[in-house]
Amino acid sequence: MNSLRNLNPRQVGILKAILFALSLLPFVRLAAFSFLDKLGANPIEFITRNTGDWTLYFLCITMAVTPLRRLTGWNWLIRLRRMFGLFSFFYVALHFMTFFWFDHWFDVVEMWTDVLKRPFITVGFSAFVLLIPLAATSTNGMVRRLGARRWLWLHRLMYAILPLGILHFWWMKAGKNLLAQPILFATIVSVLLLLRMFYKLKAKNNF
Repeated sequence: MNSLRNLNPRQVGILKAILFALSLLPFVRLAAFSFLDKLGANPIEFITRNTGDWTLYFLCITMAVTPLRRLTGWNWLIRLRRMFGLFSFFYVALHFMTFFWFDHWFDVVEMWTDVLKRPFITVGFSAFVLLIPLAATSTNGMVRRLGARRWLWLHRLMYAILPLGILHFWWMKAGKNLLAQPILFATIVSVLLLLRMFYKLKAKNNF
């Protein structure tokens, strides 16, 4: 445990490179399956489900970084949070492009009508839109331009994005009576949000 707590910058850089490569594997798998014609009977559904799942995985991992850092004392974990957050946006962008391209063939009017008509798409699209400013302001330069306080307030949008993502996933699965995975995601997100609230209250009250 102490050895993990005291990783030097070079070791953190190596670990980050390994995790970056691992984070790309779901995309590589999708590309390989597409090339090899192994996406199943409904390729669009396969890609949509896969990219949506990985968006939620990375959102949860991103949200877990701060509580895990506090619990373990591994302060170097904070250097991984931005990367995981950007992978969340990468996979949600693929998820949205699958919907926009294959479902609507880049017809903005038809896509927008679908967004307004179906609630589960409305909340999913809202989560995607809220993620855009977070990805756009992820650089050190943007932190300096916005100022640390405003940047932190902006990135608290994560507290809205995760519940919206879970609700989108829940409604999508509810129609097929497949609620085990949404319940698991909802439980994980609830625990992560409660942990963050606990640490904020602890810092505020100094106990």
